[in-house]
Amino acid sequence: MSSSPSAPGLSPIADAAPLSLCARAPHVPADRLVAEMVPPPRFDSVRFSTYIPDPNQPSQTEAVRVLEGFAAGLGGAHAVGGGKRGFLGFGKPKAPKVPPGPRGVYLDGGYGVGKTHLLASLWHATPAEPALKAFGTFVELTNLVGALGFQQTVQTLSGHRLLCIDEFELDDPGDTVLVSTLLGRLVDAGVALAATSNTLPGKLGEGRFAAADFLREIQGLSAHFRALRIDGEDYRHRGLPEAPAPFSDEQVTKAAYATPGASLDDFPHLLDHLAKVHPSRYGALTDGLKAVCLTDVRPVPDQSTALRLVVLADRLYDREVPVLASGLPFDRLFSEEMLNGGYRKKYFRAISRLTALARDGKGLAESD
Repeated sequence: MSSSPSAPGLSPIADAAPLSLCARAPHVPADRLVAEMVPPPRFDSVRFSTYIPDPNQPSQTEAVRVLEGFAAGLGGAHAVGGGKRGFLGFGKPKAPKVPPGPRGVYLDGGYGVGKTHLLASLWHATPAEPALKAFGTFVELTNLVGALGFQQTVQTLSGHRLLCIDEFELDDPGDTVLVSTLLGRLVDAGVALAATSNTLPGKLGEGRFAAADFLREIQGLSAHFRALRIDGEDYRHRGLPEAPAPFSDEQVTKAAYATPGASLDDFPHLLDHLAKVHPSRYGALTDGLKAVCLTDVRPVPDQSTALRLVVLADRLYDREVPVLASGLPFDRLFSEEMLNGGYRKKYFRAISRLTALARDGKGLAESD
Protein backbone atom coordinates (compact mmCIF):
# COMPACT_ATOMS: atom_id res chain seq x y z
CA MET A 1 0.00 0.00 0.00
CA SER A 2 1.40 3.36 -0.98
CA SER A 3 1.88 6.41 1.18
CA SER A 4 0.69 9.92 0.55
CA PRO A 5 3.05 12.16 -1.39
CA SER A 6 4.85 14.93 0.43
CA ALA A 7 2.75 18.03 0.80
CA PRO A 8 3.99 21.06 -1.12
CA GLY A 9 6.23 23.25 0.99
CA LEU A 10 6.54 20.68 3.77
CA SER A 11 9.45 18.38 4.39
CA PRO A 12 8.60 15.05 6.03
CA ILE A 13 9.06 15.12 9.81
CA ALA A 14 8.42 11.43 10.37
CA ASP A 15 10.55 8.72 8.76
CA ALA A 16 7.98 8.28 5.98
CA ALA A 17 5.15 10.24 4.43
CA PRO A 18 1.68 9.59 5.88
CA LEU A 19 -0.43 6.68 4.72
CA SER A 20 -3.49 7.28 2.57
CA LEU A 21 -6.87 5.60 2.97
CA CYS A 22 -7.53 6.42 -0.67
CA ALA A 23 -4.57 4.21 -1.65
CA ARG A 24 -6.02 1.18 0.11
CA ALA A 25 -8.30 -1.40 -1.51
CA PRO A 26 -8.31 -4.34 0.93
CA HIS A 27 -9.60 -7.81 0.13
CA VAL A 28 -11.22 -9.61 3.06
CA PRO A 29 -11.65 -13.41 2.76
CA ALA A 30 -14.72 -15.05 4.27
CA ASP A 31 -12.75 -16.85 6.99
CA ARG A 32 -11.54 -13.51 8.31
CA LEU A 33 -15.14 -12.33 8.58
CA VAL A 34 -15.87 -15.31 10.85
CA ALA A 35 -12.69 -14.98 12.92
CA GLU A 36 -13.33 -11.28 13.50
CA MET A 37 -16.78 -11.80 15.01
CA VAL A 38 -15.52 -10.77 18.44
CA PRO A 39 -15.90 -7.47 20.34
CA PRO A 40 -13.87 -4.74 18.57
CA PRO A 41 -10.58 -3.54 20.10
CA ARG A 42 -12.28 -0.65 21.93
CA PHE A 43 -14.24 -3.24 23.89
CA ASP A 44 -11.49 -5.83 24.46
CA SER A 45 -11.20 -5.06 28.15
CA VAL A 46 -14.73 -3.98 29.06
CA ARG A 47 -16.55 -5.96 31.70
CA PHE A 48 -19.70 -5.49 33.75
CA SER A 49 -17.43 -4.23 36.54
CA THR A 50 -16.08 -1.45 34.32
CA TYR A 51 -19.52 -0.16 33.34
CA ILE A 52 -20.20 2.88 35.52
CA PRO A 53 -23.98 3.28 35.93
CA ASP A 54 -25.32 6.80 36.14
CA PRO A 55 -26.64 7.11 39.73
CA ASN A 56 -29.60 9.07 38.36
CA GLN A 57 -30.56 6.21 36.01
CA PRO A 58 -31.46 3.08 38.04
CA SER A 59 -32.29 1.18 34.83
CA GLN A 60 -28.55 1.04 34.09
CA THR A 61 -27.79 -0.77 37.36
CA GLU A 62 -30.74 -3.12 36.78
CA ALA A 63 -29.50 -3.95 33.27
CA VAL A 64 -26.11 -5.00 34.63
CA ARG A 65 -27.77 -7.24 37.22
CA VAL A 66 -30.03 -8.95 34.67
CA LEU A 67 -27.24 -9.43 32.13
CA GLU A 68 -24.89 -10.94 34.70
CA GLY A 69 -27.58 -13.49 35.54
CA PHE A 70 -28.24 -14.15 31.85
CA ALA A 71 -24.53 -14.83 31.20
CA ALA A 72 -24.28 -17.16 34.20
CA GLY A 73 -27.29 -19.10 32.94
CA LEU A 74 -25.53 -19.83 29.64
CA GLY A 75 -22.92 -22.02 31.26
CA GLY A 76 -23.38 -25.42 29.65
CA ALA A 77 -26.64 -24.32 28.04
CA HIS A 78 -25.48 -25.44 24.61
CA ALA A 79 -23.71 -28.71 23.95
CA VAL A 80 -20.36 -28.18 22.22
CA GLY A 81 -20.74 -28.92 18.54
CA GLY A 82 -24.48 -28.36 18.51
CA GLY A 83 -25.77 -31.56 20.07
CA LYS A 84 -24.73 -35.17 20.65
CA ARG A 85 -24.96 -37.82 17.99
CA GLY A 86 -26.83 -41.09 18.23
CA PHE A 87 -25.64 -44.49 19.46
CA LEU A 88 -21.86 -44.94 19.02
CA GLY A 89 -21.67 -41.48 17.49
CA PHE A 90 -23.62 -42.39 14.36
CA GLY A 91 -26.82 -40.86 13.06
CA LYS A 92 -28.05 -37.31 12.99
CA PRO A 93 -27.06 -34.97 15.83
CA LYS A 94 -29.69 -34.80 18.51
CA ALA A 95 -31.12 -31.36 19.12
CA PRO A 96 -29.51 -29.75 22.18
CA LYS A 97 -31.63 -29.39 25.26
CA VAL A 98 -32.61 -25.75 25.47
CA PRO A 99 -33.40 -24.40 28.95
CA PRO A 100 -36.87 -22.88 29.39
CA GLY A 101 -37.37 -19.12 29.40
CA PRO A 102 -36.23 -16.34 27.04
CA ARG A 103 -33.18 -17.22 24.98
CA GLY A 104 -32.48 -13.62 24.10
CA VAL A 105 -32.08 -10.16 25.56
CA TYR A 106 -32.63 -6.87 23.77
CA LEU A 107 -30.90 -3.74 25.10
CA ASP A 108 -33.22 -0.81 24.45
CA GLY A 109 -31.88 2.73 24.77
CA GLY A 110 -30.51 5.80 23.03
CA TYR A 111 -27.06 6.17 21.55
CA GLY A 112 -24.23 6.69 23.99
CA VAL A 113 -25.85 5.04 27.05
CA GLY A 114 -23.38 2.15 26.94
CA LYS A 115 -25.39 -0.55 25.15
CA THR A 116 -22.36 -1.81 23.22
CA HIS A 117 -20.28 -1.83 26.42
CA LEU A 118 -22.93 -4.02 28.07
CA LEU A 119 -23.29 -6.25 25.00
CA ALA A 120 -19.52 -6.82 24.88
CA SER A 121 -19.46 -7.44 28.64
CA LEU A 122 -22.09 -10.14 28.14
CA TRP A 123 -19.90 -11.75 25.49
CA HIS A 124 -16.88 -11.71 27.81
CA ALA A 125 -18.89 -13.00 30.79
CA THR A 126 -20.49 -15.93 28.98
CA PRO A 127 -18.68 -19.11 30.06
CA ALA A 128 -17.62 -20.47 26.68
CA GLU A 129 -14.53 -20.50 24.50
CA PRO A 130 -14.27 -17.51 22.14
CA ALA A 131 -14.81 -19.83 19.17
CA LEU A 132 -18.27 -20.66 20.60
CA LYS A 133 -19.33 -17.01 20.91
CA ALA A 134 -19.90 -14.46 18.14
CA PHE A 135 -20.18 -10.67 18.28
CA GLY A 136 -20.83 -8.34 15.38
CA THR A 137 -22.95 -5.55 14.01
CA PHE A 138 -26.02 -6.28 11.92
CA VAL A 139 -24.08 -5.17 8.82
CA GLU A 140 -21.24 -7.57 9.64
CA LEU A 141 -23.73 -10.42 10.06
CA THR A 142 -25.37 -9.74 6.69
CA ASN A 143 -21.91 -9.54 5.13
CA LEU A 144 -21.15 -12.96 6.61
CA VAL A 145 -24.31 -14.38 5.01
CA GLY A 146 -23.28 -12.81 1.71
CA ALA A 147 -19.82 -14.35 1.92
CA LEU A 148 -20.76 -17.83 3.14
CA GLY A 149 -24.33 -18.24 1.95
CA PHE A 150 -27.34 -18.73 4.20
CA GLN A 151 -27.03 -22.46 4.89
CA GLN A 152 -23.29 -22.32 5.58
CA THR A 153 -23.81 -19.40 7.95
CA VAL A 154 -26.43 -21.42 9.84
CA GLN A 155 -24.02 -24.36 10.10
CA THR A 156 -21.14 -22.10 11.16
CA LEU A 157 -23.06 -20.40 13.97
CA SER A 158 -25.31 -23.26 15.13
CA GLY A 159 -22.63 -24.64 17.44
CA HIS A 160 -22.27 -21.32 19.23
CA ARG A 161 -23.52 -20.66 22.73
CA LEU A 162 -24.14 -16.94 22.16
CA LEU A 163 -24.60 -14.55 19.25
CA CYS A 164 -24.47 -10.80 20.01
CA ILE A 165 -25.77 -8.40 17.34
CA ASP A 166 -25.04 -4.71 17.76
CA GLU A 167 -27.05 -2.05 15.89
CA PHE A 168 -29.77 -4.28 14.45
CA GLU A 169 -30.79 -2.50 11.24
CA LEU A 170 -34.53 -1.94 11.60
CA ASP A 171 -34.45 0.50 8.67
CA ASP A 172 -33.63 -2.24 6.11
CA PRO A 173 -36.73 -4.46 5.69
CA GLY A 174 -35.10 -6.97 3.32
CA ASP A 175 -32.09 -7.63 5.50
CA THR A 176 -34.29 -7.66 8.61
CA VAL A 177 -36.30 -10.57 7.18
CA LEU A 178 -33.09 -12.37 6.19
CA VAL A 179 -31.50 -12.04 9.61
CA SER A 180 -34.74 -12.81 11.45
CA THR A 181 -34.96 -16.08 9.50
CA LEU A 182 -31.34 -16.82 10.36
CA LEU A 183 -31.95 -16.13 14.05
CA GLY A 184 -34.96 -18.44 14.03
CA ARG A 185 -32.76 -21.28 12.79
CA LEU A 186 -30.13 -20.50 15.41
CA VAL A 187 -32.65 -20.38 18.26
CA ASP A 188 -33.89 -23.81 17.16
CA ALA A 189 -30.27 -24.99 17.43
CA GLY A 190 -30.02 -23.70 21.00
CA VAL A 191 -28.04 -20.51 20.40
CA ALA A 192 -28.72 -17.67 22.87
CA LEU A 193 -29.15 -14.20 21.37
CA ALA A 194 -28.49 -10.63 22.47
CA ALA A 195 -29.11 -7.50 20.44
CA THR A 196 -29.30 -3.73 20.30
CA SER A 197 -30.92 -1.81 17.45
CA ASN A 198 -31.42 1.49 15.73
CA THR A 199 -34.86 2.95 15.00
CA LEU A 200 -37.13 2.63 11.99
CA PRO A 201 -37.30 5.34 9.28
CA GLY A 202 -39.88 8.02 9.92
CA LYS A 203 -39.24 8.13 13.66
CA LEU A 204 -38.82 11.88 13.97
CA GLY A 205 -38.62 12.05 17.76
CA GLU A 206 -35.51 11.29 19.73
CA GLY A 207 -35.68 7.64 18.69
CA ARG A 208 -34.35 6.69 22.08
CA PHE A 209 -36.40 3.54 22.60
CA ALA A 210 -37.17 1.00 19.90
CA ALA A 211 -38.22 -2.19 21.71
CA ALA A 212 -41.71 -2.25 20.17
CA ASP A 213 -40.23 -1.75 16.69
CA PHE A 214 -37.60 -4.43 17.26
CA LEU A 215 -40.02 -7.03 18.60
CA ARG A 216 -42.47 -6.37 15.77
CA GLU A 217 -39.83 -6.64 13.05
CA ILE A 218 -38.42 -9.94 14.27
CA GLN A 219 -41.99 -11.27 14.37
CA GLY A 220 -42.02 -14.90 15.54
CA LEU A 221 -38.80 -14.43 17.50
CA SER A 222 -40.21 -11.82 19.85
CA ALA A 223 -41.15 -14.38 22.49
CA HIS A 224 -37.49 -15.33 22.79
CA PHE A 225 -36.38 -11.84 23.84
CA ARG A 226 -36.55 -9.98 27.12
CA ALA A 227 -36.28 -6.23 26.58
CA LEU A 228 -34.08 -4.25 28.96
CA ARG A 229 -34.67 -0.50 28.81
CA ILE A 230 -31.55 1.56 29.54
CA ASP A 231 -32.18 5.24 30.22
CA GLY A 232 -29.48 7.87 30.14
CA GLU A 233 -27.70 10.57 28.18
CA ASP A 234 -24.89 10.13 25.68
CA TYR A 235 -21.91 9.34 27.93
CA ARG A 236 -19.46 10.55 25.26
CA HIS A 237 -20.56 14.09 26.09
CA ARG A 238 -21.31 13.60 29.79
CA GLY A 239 -19.07 16.01 31.67
CA LEU A 240 -16.66 16.37 28.75
CA PRO A 241 -15.50 19.57 27.08
CA GLU A 242 -16.99 20.69 23.78
CA ALA A 243 -15.56 19.17 20.64
CA PRO A 244 -12.40 20.95 19.49
CA ALA A 245 -12.75 23.40 16.62
CA PRO A 246 -11.27 22.21 13.30
CA PHE A 247 -7.63 22.95 12.70
CA SER A 248 -6.04 24.50 9.62
CA ASP A 249 -4.92 22.42 6.63
CA GLU A 250 -1.32 23.20 7.52
CA GLN A 251 -1.75 22.03 11.13
CA VAL A 252 -3.41 18.80 10.05
CA THR A 253 -0.78 18.08 7.40
CA LYS A 254 2.07 18.82 9.77
CA ALA A 255 0.58 16.55 12.44
CA ALA A 256 0.13 13.75 9.90
CA TYR A 257 3.80 13.90 8.98
CA ALA A 258 4.82 14.02 12.63
CA THR A 259 2.73 10.99 13.64
CA PRO A 260 4.04 7.56 12.60
CA GLY A 261 1.19 5.40 11.32
CA ALA A 262 -1.10 8.33 10.54
CA SER A 263 -3.07 8.67 7.32
CA LEU A 264 -3.63 11.92 5.46
CA ASP A 265 -6.47 12.37 2.99
CA ASP A 266 -8.55 15.10 1.42
CA PHE A 267 -12.09 14.55 2.76
CA PRO A 268 -13.98 14.81 -0.57
CA HIS A 269 -11.52 12.38 -2.18
CA LEU A 270 -11.97 9.96 0.72
CA LEU A 271 -15.75 10.04 0.30
CA ASP A 272 -15.29 9.20 -3.38
CA HIS A 273 -12.98 6.31 -2.48
CA LEU A 274 -15.44 4.84 0.03
CA ALA A 275 -17.87 4.28 -2.85
CA LYS A 276 -15.31 1.91 -4.40
CA VAL A 277 -14.79 -0.22 -1.26
CA HIS A 278 -17.53 -2.47 0.14
CA PRO A 279 -18.45 -1.41 3.69
CA SER A 280 -17.61 -4.92 4.92
CA ARG A 281 -13.98 -3.98 4.20
CA TYR A 282 -13.89 -0.68 6.09
CA GLY A 283 -12.41 -2.42 9.13
CA ALA A 284 -9.56 -3.74 7.00
CA LEU A 285 -9.27 -0.28 5.43
CA THR A 286 -8.21 1.05 8.84
CA ASP A 287 -5.78 -1.77 9.72
CA GLY A 288 -2.66 -0.48 11.45
CA LEU A 289 -3.69 3.17 11.53
CA LYS A 290 -2.60 5.22 14.54
CA ALA A 291 -4.49 8.36 13.49
CA VAL A 292 -6.66 9.66 10.66
CA CYS A 293 -5.95 13.18 9.40
CA LEU A 294 -8.48 14.82 7.09
CA THR A 295 -8.34 18.12 5.25
CA ASP A 296 -11.23 20.13 3.80
CA VAL A 297 -14.09 18.47 5.71
CA ARG A 298 -17.33 19.65 4.15
CA PRO A 299 -21.02 18.61 4.16
CA VAL A 300 -21.72 15.12 2.85
CA PRO A 301 -23.41 15.50 -0.57
CA ASP A 302 -25.98 12.68 -0.52
CA GLN A 303 -27.49 9.95 1.62
CA SER A 304 -25.59 7.01 0.09
CA THR A 305 -22.31 8.75 0.83
CA ALA A 306 -23.53 9.66 4.32
CA LEU A 307 -24.38 6.04 5.16
CA ARG A 308 -20.93 4.89 4.02
CA LEU A 309 -19.34 7.54 6.23
CA VAL A 310 -21.40 6.25 9.18
CA VAL A 311 -19.87 2.79 8.74
CA LEU A 312 -16.35 4.23 8.56
CA ALA A 313 -16.99 6.29 11.70
CA ASP A 314 -18.12 3.13 13.50
CA ARG A 315 -15.00 1.21 12.50
CA LEU A 316 -12.70 4.08 13.55
CA TYR A 317 -14.51 4.39 16.88
CA ASP A 318 -14.33 0.63 17.48
CA ARG A 319 -10.58 0.76 16.94
CA GLU A 320 -10.04 3.97 18.93
CA VAL A 321 -8.33 5.74 16.02
CA PRO A 322 -8.06 9.47 16.78
CA VAL A 323 -9.17 11.91 14.08
CA LEU A 324 -7.70 15.33 13.30
CA ALA A 325 -9.49 17.47 10.72
CA SER A 326 -9.65 20.84 9.01
CA GLY A 327 -12.70 22.42 7.39
CA LEU A 328 -16.15 22.27 8.96
CA PRO A 329 -16.82 20.79 12.42
CA PHE A 330 -18.32 17.31 12.45
CA ASP A 331 -21.71 18.49 13.66
CA ARG A 332 -22.18 20.14 10.26
CA LEU A 333 -21.50 17.02 8.16
CA PHE A 334 -25.14 16.15 7.56
CA SER A 335 -27.91 18.36 6.21
CA GLU A 336 -31.03 19.24 8.20
CA GLU A 337 -33.02 17.00 5.86
CA MET A 338 -30.75 14.05 6.73
CA LEU A 339 -30.92 14.78 10.45
CA ASN A 340 -34.71 14.85 10.32
CA GLY A 341 -35.07 11.75 8.17
CA GLY A 342 -35.30 8.03 8.75
CA TYR A 343 -31.56 7.52 9.27
CA ARG A 344 -31.22 10.37 11.77
CA LYS A 345 -30.08 8.14 14.62
CA LYS A 346 -27.22 6.79 12.53
CA TYR A 347 -26.10 10.30 11.67
CA PHE A 348 -26.25 11.50 15.26
CA ARG A 349 -24.29 8.43 16.31
CA ALA A 350 -21.64 9.22 13.69
CA ILE A 351 -21.42 12.83 14.87
CA SER A 352 -21.12 11.67 18.47
CA ARG A 353 -18.40 9.16 17.69
CA LEU A 354 -16.39 11.43 15.39
CA THR A 355 -16.58 14.16 18.02
CA ALA A 356 -15.16 11.77 20.62
CA LEU A 357 -12.34 10.80 18.23
CA ALA A 358 -11.68 14.49 17.49
CA ARG A 359 -11.11 15.05 21.19
CA ASP A 360 -8.63 12.19 21.13
CA GLY A 361 -6.91 13.67 18.08
CA LYS A 362 -6.62 17.20 19.42
CA GLY A 363 -3.28 16.48 21.09
CA LEU A 364 -1.68 15.50 17.78
CA ALA A 365 -1.78 19.10 16.60
CA GLU A 366 -1.10 20.67 19.98
CA SER A 367 2.07 18.62 20.45
CA ASP A 368 3.72 20.16 17.37
